[in-house]
Amino acid sequence: MINDCAYIGETLLKSFPDWLKRIHVKRARSFGGKTFGLIWKTLRTKGDLYHVHYLLQDCYLASLLGKHPLVGHGHGSDLRETIQHPVWGHIVRYNLRNCDKILVSTPDLLGTAKKFAQHVEYLPNVVDHEFFFPREFNPQKKRLKLLIGSGADWRKGTDLALHALAMLKDVIEVSLIGFGPDLEKVLRLARSLDLEVKVLPKVLHQNMNNYYWNADLVLDQFKCGSLGVTALEAISCGRPVITYASSKYNEYRNFPLRDINSVEKIIRAIEDTDLAELWKREYSYLKENHELNAIATRTLRIYEEFLG
Repeated sequence: MINDCAYIGETLLKSFPDWLKRIHVKRARSFGGKTFGLIWKTLRTKGDLYHVHYLLQDCYLASLLGKHPLVGHGHGSDLRETIQHPVWGHIVRYNLRNCDKILVSTPDLLGTAKKFAQHVEYLPNVVDHEFFFPREFNPQKKRLKLLIGSGADWRKGTDLALHALAMLKDVIEVSLIGFGPDLEKVLRLARSLDLEVKVLPKVLHQNMNNYYWNADLVLDQFKCGSLGVTALEAISCGRPVITYASSKYNEYRNFPLRDINSVEKIIRAIEDTDLAELWKREYSYLKENHELNAIATRTLRIYEEFLG
């Protein structure tokens, strides 16, 4: 396993059977970690199969260094945005063409991947149940505690969420985890809307559960139309989620709230939804479609295509 994204690789590795010997090649985010350090680690790694998360330099180097069979795993911005970049786009397209198998973590990525690769499969994201598990849920009746779990990112629709929450500011308390490319812009927007937003410090992934448990309702993205890991983790922690799951994807036909992608729809979903009932239905969907052991078994079957 080379690199990771949203801890999907790490979670899968933990769930694999003991007989499967595994090595996880991680890298630092520094320039050296992404270049010479990555080359050295990848060159030294020996395996019967290589599973690379994110379709950029990690996957590109693994392919150039002859690491095959090679499974490339697309996770979002690599296929939504980077593939169109004038410099980095050719690396993403090269990876799609030269990997032996392409996995994508959300259904909206399938169409893009299939334009360049023949062997493409949707592998649903998983949640680490060691850290993310349900706790008692008693939503506040007077002031609902809302968490914007996906951070400050215009591409994910944080601005839509703020405009909606500003219309409900007398009956809610809003928290935002202090990370994301548009944090300052988001805070300026909140001030202009006279919306008080509590900024929470960024914490280790395994401690995110406390933020979910302290919320009555979690908001995720409202732009791309696919369920993010934030939404899955919050549901796994016993908290209802409002996010944009597009009805054009068959994978979400049983998800209880779909097509929440405007300010008006966000407001209506918050005001009109029985949150306890919503969580029950979302948790049922999670168990049916993102159950860790089932996804781990599917991953091993994909490996068997190459290893027998």
